[in-house]
Amino acid sequence: MYAIESLVIQFLLNFVGREELNAFFRDPRAVATVLGALIAISGALLGTYLLLRGMSLTSDAISHTVLLGIVVAFLIMTRLLNQPPDLASPWLIVGAGAAGVATVVLTELIQRSGLVKQDAALGLAFPLLFAVAVILVARFIDDVHLDADSVMVGEIGVAWANTNSHCFENCETVVITPDDPRAEVSRQCSNCRDLGISPRDPKAEFIESCTNCGEYSPAQAWQVGLIDEEPATVFFPRALAVMGILTLLTIGFVTILYKELKLASFDSALAQALGFRPGALTYALMVMVSLVAVGAFDAVGSILVIAFFIIPPAAAYLLTDRLSLMLLIAPVIGTAGAYFGYDLARGSLFGLVHLNDILAWINTTFGVSLPATWDSSISASMVLVMAILFIAAWVFSPRYGLVATLIRRGRQRRVFADQVVMGHIYNHQQIGETGELAADSLHQHFDWTPTRMQIALARLRALNLVRVQDNLVLLTDHGMQAVEAFRQNSLGVRA
Repeated sequence: MYAIESLVIQFLLNFVGREELNAFFRDPRAVATVLGALIAISGALLGTYLLLRGMSLTSDAISHTVLLGIVVAFLIMTRLLNQPPDLASPWLIVGAGAAGVATVVLTELIQRSGLVKQDAALGLAFPLLFAVAVILVARFIDDVHLDADSVMVGEIGVAWANTNSHCFENCETVVITPDDPRAEVSRQCSNCRDLGISPRDPKAEFIESCTNCGEYSPAQAWQVGLIDEEPATVFFPRALAVMGILTLLTIGFVTILYKELKLASFDSALAQALGFRPGALTYALMVMVSLVAVGAFDAVGSILVIAFFIIPPAAAYLLTDRLSLMLLIAPVIGTAGAYFGYDLARGSLFGLVHLNDILAWINTTFGVSLPATWDSSISASMVLVMAILFIAAWVFSPRYGLVATLIRRGRQRRVFADQVVMGHIYNHQQIGETGELAADSLHQHFDWTPTRMQIALARLRALNLVRVQDNLVLLTDHGMQAVEAFRQNSLGVRA
């Protein structure tokens, strides 16, 4: 991972200076936004296929069960292989991927028993694996502290502080030994506490120790003044490297296996008949979901990462019926949520609504004592913005949105009412029952209000389908043709 970070930095240094690069990587907003966008892109691409397969909540299960894979891999490294603890080891990610596959396999085994459905099987599998992970942590890893807040919402706001330093000039490591002229030696009484005496007592015995001995990286040596020239160092956030690699793997996975995943998602039987292996594709998809979930764990937590898998694809699903467009729209929605979510955490919603002003107005108007400054979780705010974008898609989607549905249903009601009125006029006009066609009493035959009938007749007259003559409502030639065409179509459908 360190070597990959160095390659990325050397590439970026061809376009920007070291100071500008460090300023960017030391900017909490920039790092949080980029990191959130990477998580959103990876989650949206994989979540699209989970949504189409009806497996969206599998991401919820995997976000919990990856803990078992991490713990088992950690125990194997430290207990069986006697390696030093390394939370950045790639073996932990491998363990997380294996745990994701184990979740799917166990769910399928329970479902195939025929005793429970898929959702119940998933609900049985992942709490079991998660409980085993918690027991292993409590029993064998005593010095690990699990912060509930970090597990739920992560620490994306401080991702910029967890960095690796990469030196490109003046990169000599400084080693201070006790005989070095720069060594700082202190004397400490070794028997004062045991004898209960003062360091000034003649019986006091002293030992000398070097307080600054050790090995210093170039950046550390510069900070404590051990070298005169500042090293050319770039600090690269570790989370960006991890999620950047996972995002590239996700894009490559979706691009290379696009046709196979598409066919297996919509018709697994056909995919199998054509020689594909939909089961293997499912396991590969679950491995990728596991890797992204564990990569996003530190940033957004195991709870909120679910939203990055579900909300953007769900919103994109309302906007298009084409898979290719869904795979483009969903990451855009997720990235927008990450970008505007950081601003929302600081009190600005899309740059239009300032929550601090709203809080001040509420305090002044209602005499309450709400906090004067809006300050909330960054990752939770990102999820909230994505939820707002989903609601906007649900309301204003041109095809499946709430407004479009209301308009379509209103149009259908109007068309049905027009057909009923025209059918009534046609039947009675054919047999000459003029009493049923009086304009001032026509509403009584439908149990409508006069106003509703007037609106319907005005609409039909505007379409040149009916005419009013001597208080009689009659069909025009165009209206007669429309009714006869409708009757023929209806008879054809029944036949």
